[in-house]
Amino acid sequence: MATPDWFVQLRHAAPVILPSMLQCDFADLRTDIKRLESAGAKAFHLDVMDGQFVPNFTYGMPIVAAIRACTKLPLDVHLMIDRPERYLANFRAAGADGITVHAEAVENLTKTLAEIRGLGATAGVAINPDTPVDLVASSAAGCDLLLIMSVQAGFGGQSFRPQALEKIRQARTLFPPECVVQVDGGVNLQTIGCCAEAGANWFVVGSAILGQVDYAEAFAKLSAQAQKIIE
Repeated sequence: MATPDWFVQLRHAAPVILPSMLQCDFADLRTDIKRLESAGAKAFHLDVMDGQFVPNFTYGMPIVAAIRACTKLPLDVHLMIDRPERYLANFRAAGADGITVHAEAVENLTKTLAEIRGLGATAGVAINPDTPVDLVASSAAGCDLLLIMSVQAGFGGQSFRPQALEKIRQARTLFPPECVVQVDGGVNLQTIGCCAEAGANWFVVGSAILGQVDYAEAFAKLSAQAQKIIE
């Protein structure tokens, strides 16, 4: 399967900041999405949690479909669920453009990534803070995106774990250069620069955007911090 155009475009547009929709205003979803689009969002990051793989429960296919109906921007769907291979086609049908699964939650990672690509979505693998990068290196060829969790998956608002920086550096040596390295958890004005310096090029951001009054200003400041390092 050819790499989708949207992914190629964003891969070359680094740094890309993806607002985490876990912290959006679900009572006025369409308005929040339009505000984020106007502020500079190029894609949205959706965290799906099942209460089994992680000790929290968020939303499933209906909310992904609702967000899909509100925007034409790519939806980067992060499945923090047990045995996600059972629902890949469902999330793709709901509107996911990219699907990321946890290495800790699948039986056969290489096969699962191939199934995601076969559905026409980009395939990502996420690893929790205690999972070494080299554990997933054998699946690098079938991976479009590696998500380094800088907090334990399951809850927002956690503090950034500095050991994620070394994992980002390792990823840059073990994964192909065209693989996007994404970081999620505690990314803000104080941490985005060091993540970019380590080699990350996509950044999932929650409260540092959605917790601010002016989304556009938040995007601009975060982008400036990351761009300063990348340049």
